[in-house]
Amino acid sequence: MAEILHIHPKNPQMRFINRAVEVLRNGGVIIYPTDTVYGLGCDIFQKNAIERIYHIKPNLNDKPLSFICADLKDIAQYAKVSTQVYRFLKYAFPGPYTFILPAAREVPKKLWSKRKAVGIRVPDNLIAQTLARELGHPIVSTSVTDENGEILNDEESIMKNYGKKVDLILYAGPLGLTPSTIIDFSGEEPEIIREGAGIIDFLEIKE
Repeated sequence: MAEILHIHPKNPQMRFINRAVEVLRNGGVIIYPTDTVYGLGCDIFQKNAIERIYHIKPNLNDKPLSFICADLKDIAQYAKVSTQVYRFLKYAFPGPYTFILPAAREVPKKLWSKRKAVGIRVPDNLIAQTLARELGHPIVSTSVTDENGEILNDEESIMKNYGKKVDLILYAGPLGLTPSTIIDFSGEEPEIIREGAGIIDFLEIKE
């Protein structure tokens, strides 16, 4: 059964963060809060852990997973960002968005889409940011859902569905039920893939 730690959403206990980082470094899979919904994740450089996530959520059908960076300055190491797109990133992050960007070589190819792009997030959530910062690199992220794709946000349902599948759960109380807004910047023009928690008015920003 997964270890569950009740972490403070605004003032997270560092001993809990450190425990989660230890699990991630050892190739474990965790559940953790973001600014939208709970995320199922692992260290992006732990290949076996990534395979475990696909096994835990077979409905992903090998679709590329997104990942969380600690802050804006980390993104350039993992994605190719033009000057114009950087302006959008600066406006949107940290926030409830996933940006699909051309992948950099640093990112494992398992996380690439067919267009050689990756989904990147910088959530407005101190726990998620601190986890990525303490780990030293990004954390894979996919939403915590049931077998029907319904988002789970309470302790009982998360434990029922994932308690025997993951190694650790950082529980910070009920979250929302709306996932991030996904915007594809890997082509010539931005494309809205999913309208979620993040508003998209900033796409009207001109040079």
